[in-house]
Amino acid sequence: MVSLADRAGRHYPLDEPRWRGEDGSPLLVTPLPGITRDDIDSSVRSQWRYAAALPRPVDHPVSLGEGCTPLLPFEVDGLSLSVKPEWFNPTASFKDRGTTVMVSTLRQQGVPAMLEDSSGNGGSSVAAYAAAAGITATILAPSSTSAAKIQQSRVHGAAVELVPGTRQATADEAVRRSATTFYASHNWHPFFLQGTKLLAYEIWEDLDLTAPEAVVLPCGAGSLVLGLHLGFGELLASGAIKRRPRLLVAQPANCAPLVAAFEAGATAVTPAGWTPTLAEGTSIAQPVRDREVLAAIRASQGAMVAVAEQDIAPAMFELAGRGLYAEPTSSIVLPAIRTFARRGLLSGTGPVVVVLTGTALKAADTVGGLLTP
Repeated sequence: MVSLADRAGRHYPLDEPRWRGEDGSPLLVTPLPGITRDDIDSSVRSQWRYAAALPRPVDHPVSLGEGCTPLLPFEVDGLSLSVKPEWFNPTASFKDRGTTVMVSTLRQQGVPAMLEDSSGNGGSSVAAYAAAAGITATILAPSSTSAAKIQQSRVHGAAVELVPGTRQATADEAVRRSATTFYASHNWHPFFLQGTKLLAYEIWEDLDLTAPEAVVLPCGAGSLVLGLHLGFGELLASGAIKRRPRLLVAQPANCAPLVAAFEAGATAVTPAGWTPTLAEGTSIAQPVRDREVLAAIRASQGAMVAVAEQDIAPAMFELAGRGLYAEPTSSIVLPAIRTFARRGLLSGTGPVVVVLTGTALKAADTVGGLLTP
């Protein structure tokens, strides 16, 4: 029987509103068999066309039309790639993929109010879907969060509270408040990953039901890394693909705890002092699913790279000069591609998909500060 499981091996029912295990660890849905082409509902023009891959039916999804983002040709230094601009999602980031499944599940479970912590995109996504679901939302965000992201959350009707200090301080405050309001963190809730995994199914369908050679993506807490790991793993289990794509993952050097652990051969991150970065969406000092993220990248025979802070703004402007208005958090993939290519990890023997997770329209104040007067 499919259930939720914590790191200690305890199991919990799927219909119980729960965001972590009794041991305090994050939860995952137990392994699923995956789907094949016959299970795609081609009448649905959103990522809910892959609803058969979810662990339980959702009677009335809270959907705003997320997914079905374009796959565009993309060339870097003569290397032919494809890019997935995730700002075509309803609130302009990939977070909508996880939020739609998480909020649909919470509404089905009868949760009336929810608490989220976010450096921006996750909060604005939760605010929008909570509004669509009729669920009261409170968003905690670092005081340094881009004003456009805070504004979006407030306009959707969420109560937004700014927390002084680091991104980690905001997460810690949210956990403290979880005693009184259901904590629907996109970093903790297991059904958020059930939504982000559907990007793997979409890439598979984009590529005529084949797997890419690799996926290049940015990473903070790692929900997209884990989603792709789950999705491609299910496609492998169903026989729809024959091999896992390599996950090639970038973090900013100013806050790269997962890269440090990966390069050290460690199974978990080590607390360290990190400094602010333009890539605010990836500034997570203590990812709650660090063990699972590191294991996922290794299982794919993937790699990680830390992108120097001075390379982030030029990468953003280079992408913008090609018509791709990616926020700094997403833009770290461009210098990462060059590093991975130098390491021989992008051979050109199969398609490579690059994920741009959000738009610079959500970081207008940061971008404005980078423009030359």
